[in-house]
Parts: sequence; structure tokens; C-alpha cells
Amino acid sequence: MDELVRIWEWPVHPENYMIAGWQQWADAGEVSSGLPRYLIEHLGARRIGEIKPDGFYLFQIPGAHHLMRPHVRLKDGYCQAMSSHRNDLYYVPIKGKGLFIFIGEEPNQNEERYAGALLDLVQALNIKRVVAVGGVYGAMPFEKDREISCVYSLPRLRAELNNYAVRFSDYEGGTTITTYLAYHAERRQIEFIAMYAFAPAYEFTQLGLTVQAMRVEEDWKAWLDLMRRIDYMFKLDLDLSDLEERSRDLTEAWQRKVDELEQRHPELHIKSYLERISKDFEERPFIPLDKAWDELSDLLDKV
Repeated sequence: MDELVRIWEWPVHPENYMIAGWQQWADAGEVSSGLPRYLIEHLGARRIGEIKPDGFYLFQIPGAHHLMRPHVRLKDGYCQAMSSHRNDLYYVPIKGKGLFIFIGEEPNQNEERYAGALLDLVQALNIKRVVAVGGVYGAMPFEKDREISCVYSLPRLRAELNNYAVRFSDYEGGTTITTYLAYHAERRQIEFIAMYAFAPAYEFTQLGLTVQAMRVEEDWKAWLDLMRRIDYMFKLDLDLSDLEERSRDLTEAWQRKVDELEQRHPELHIKSYLERISKDFEERPFIPLDKAWDELSDLLDKV
């Protein structure tokens, strides 16, 4: 195992899974950075390991010197706090299974060694499957189920993933950390799945408008739609009622925001714009097979 990997607690379970996220490029709706942190707090997971930051991060690049430097807090000339790059591993036992939650920062360099260190960690802990989460902004209805795009490491996973109401990505361009890891996971025959939720964002540029763009910063609905799939996949039977409530609150808040904007600026025709987006959008809600059978059984009983 790479010397940069530190694990100080070794949970022993016959069945282990991991949810992973990063502060990264594909973090729309704070899906990648926010959802794992939410789970850590909500489930009471404890920190049991890390990947040391050595060699993975730049101090600066020309023209972007404020973006990468550590953040310092001074008082009367004395350094009270200094930020550091973190790649932390958390753990919580759930119904006889081990759930590991990894939250890190996308590396700036030496990405191949970073991938190797993380996959070393996965194999050392006997983790059966990793699901990495990410977010991408797109013009989609804020009140409907989020579209989920999927990347996977092993060809045999596709048949199973067909059951999760996902779209298999045909993207071509600069890679995300999650897709990069999926590529390297195949070499080790590790089950690695990357799920990207599309978070609503409206630029209005196609309308020729100068109003400020609207986008969901913390997309609780995207978090919920991802966790419904992951929970069912890992068979954890988690209580998702808090995410369900936050998702409803988010949708209601956005509806009020749209109504207010329409009332204040009717000349912008915001609702008409959103209705066109909704009309062209094909919603693909995730309905677990067992729940679908239960609903069908209830329907037949009433006939």
C-alpha cells in the first residue's frame, strides 16, 4: 500500500461499501463535496484514515495565485489558523455492513499516484464497491427528478446499472477525478461507479436577457435522488426522510423565487422559458423493483 495512505482503525465486516466525493470540477449543486459531508454528520461516521497531501497540490500557478494557496487567519501578526489539503476516510457500521465515506480534494498533479493511493485503500479495506458522486449544471426543471449520468469501471456492471434509471455518458473532453478513477479501477478489477446528477441552472442568455443566472447551490433534490439509488444498491435501508424534507423545501423555495421574479419582471417571461425546458425534459424517476412490484400488487388487489 502507498506510504501516503494512513489507516489507524481497521473495521472488520464481510461486506463493505464506499461513497466518495471531492472538492472538484464536477461539483454542481455541491453534490460531490456536500453530500459526503452531510452523510458523515447525519450518520455519525468517524474518521479512521487519510491520504496525505504530499505532492498532490500546487501552491500557485501564474494568474491564479489566490486560488490554490492555503488560507491563513492572522490576528495581531500571529497565525491563528492555516488551512490544509484534506483527503479523509470515515466509517460507520450499518446493519452488519461497513459504510466508508471518503471526502477529498481533487489533486493538481501526480494524479496517477493519487488514484493508486485511493485504490490501495479500497483494496486494503476489502471494499466491495465504490460509488463516487458528482454534479453538473444544466437547464432542467427544478421540480422534477434529476437526470443521473453514469460511468462504470467494469463492463459487467452495465446490466445491473440499467435498473437504476441512469443515462450512460457519451461525454468526450477533459476528465473528472471520478472518471479518471473509474478508468484506473478497471485495471484492478475494482467495482467503481461514478454517478453525476444534473443540477438546475438557468443562464437566460438564449433569451437575450441581462438578468443574473439562477442555479441551485446546494441541490438537496440531487442528493436525495442519488442516495435513493445508492441506498438501494448497497441495501443499507437508510432513513432518507431528512433529505426528502429538504428536497421539498428547496422545490418550494425555488417556486416562490420564480413566482416573485415573474411578478416583478413579467416582460422576461421566465415561466414560459421554464415551461419550454420542462416540456423537452424526459423525467426518469428511480423506482426500485421491489417497490414497483408492491405497487402493482396493490393495484391488482383493488381490481
